[in-house]
Amino acid sequence: MIEIKNVTKKYGDKLAVDNVSFNVEDGEIFAFIGHNGAGKTTLIKSMVGIHDFDSGDILIDGMSIKDNPVECKKLMAFVPDSPETYEHMRAIDYINFICDMYDIDTETRERNIKKYSKLFDMEDKLTDTIESYSHGMKQKIVLISALCHNPRILIMDEPFVGLDPKAVFDIKEVLNEMIKEKKIVFYSTHILDVAEKLCSKVAIIKNGKLVKSGDMKKIKGDKSLEKVFMELEK
Repeated sequence: MIEIKNVTKKYGDKLAVDNVSFNVEDGEIFAFIGHNGAGKTTLIKSMVGIHDFDSGDILIDGMSIKDNPVECKKLMAFVPDSPETYEHMRAIDYINFICDMYDIDTETRERNIKKYSKLFDMEDKLTDTIESYSHGMKQKIVLISALCHNPRILIMDEPFVGLDPKAVFDIKEVLNEMIKEKKIVFYSTHILDVAEKLCSKVAIIKNGKLVKSGDMKKIKGDKSLEKVFMELEK
């Protein structure tokens, strides 16, 4: 379970996240949406321990990300909106580097590397250096690295940017598998029709404030999620 408790984050005098609270339960795919600059990425980076925050707390399975950062991070994988890797490395070396950080045994990593590199059509490209890849291929390597250590919580910021239609379909299948295992998927997106179909819960942030949060069906009612979002943006 993820618990966001009255989290506030400032950049100078600007309130990027303003007293935000909501929970994400096990077995949920949770959509986090808002316009550019609304505070989505700031909160996500606070959740995964990249950014500090000024007040409130974020609990991962009951542990504070402030007080227990390493223990919390062991449970999570983070896929940012822009693939950030060591581009001089071969892809297979980078994936193994991530697995080393999570202390993944040889059998598990080999099985998962084979599984996910095949799924994302990257099997014959793993010995290439990452700098030779397109944006979409780099994003696939970040996804493979994130999935190879079997995270209990997967947090993604615009994960579908740069991916081809097959890869988008494949990652949605992976997310549904995770939910069957009672894991957590939390992601921000601007692709609202995908969020509407894929997610059971949603939170909408505007100018740092949470304006809607809860069950997807209740939030949108008989409207589309896009329609609800556009009405809140007025």
